[in-house]
Amino acid sequence: MPDAFTVLWTHDTCKALRKAGRVGERPPVAFSGVHTSLPAWSGAEVGDEVFAVHVNRGTVFVVSRMRVLDRERGVCCGTAPATWQDEAFPGHDAWSMLGAGGCGAAPVHVDATPVRFDAPVPAGLLAQLTWRNRRGQTRGLKHVVDGRLERAISLQGFYRLTPESAGELAHIAGSAVS
Repeated sequence: MPDAFTVLWTHDTCKALRKAGRVGERPPVAFSGVHTSLPAWSGAEVGDEVFAVHVNRGTVFVVSRMRVLDRERGVCCGTAPATWQDEAFPGHDAWSMLGAGGCGAAPVHVDATPVRFDAPVPAGLLAQLTWRNRRGQTRGLKHVVDGRLERAISLQGFYRLTPESAGELAHIAGSAVS
C-alpha cells in the first residue's frame, strides 16, 4: 500500500508560483534536496502521495496532491549542468521555484492536482492530523492554538502521514490524482 507524506511549501515558493501564473496548473515535477530549505523526499517511492501544504496567517492549506512517478533525471529535465553557473534543470524552468536550484536538488516527477490556495485544513481537523515515523510512533502538530497554527516548525520537512490523516488531506485536496 502506498504511503503519504507532507512537504511544506514556503511563502517564497508560493509567491513565486503565483507570480509565474502557475495557480491552476499541474506541476510535472518537484525537487528533493539535502538541506531543510529543500527537504529530501526520503522514503518516498513510486506510487506514494505527497501533499504540498502552505501556512498563511495560521491557516494550513493543501496546495497540491502529488503522486510520485519517478525520482530519476529524465530527458525532460534538460541537459545536466557542466558548470555551477549552468541551470540545474533547464527543461523544468517553468517549475524551478519548487527547488530546482536548491542544495543537492534532484527531480521527483509527479502526477499532481492543480496548484491552488483555497483548500484550507479545517480548524477542528488541524489538531487531529498525525504523522508516523519508521518505528510506528505517531505525533501531531505542535503550536496549534484555537484551530490555528502559530508556528510552522512541525511541518518543515518531509513527513509520513498516518493513513487516516492522508485520507483527510485527500478529501480536502478534492479531485483525485488522475
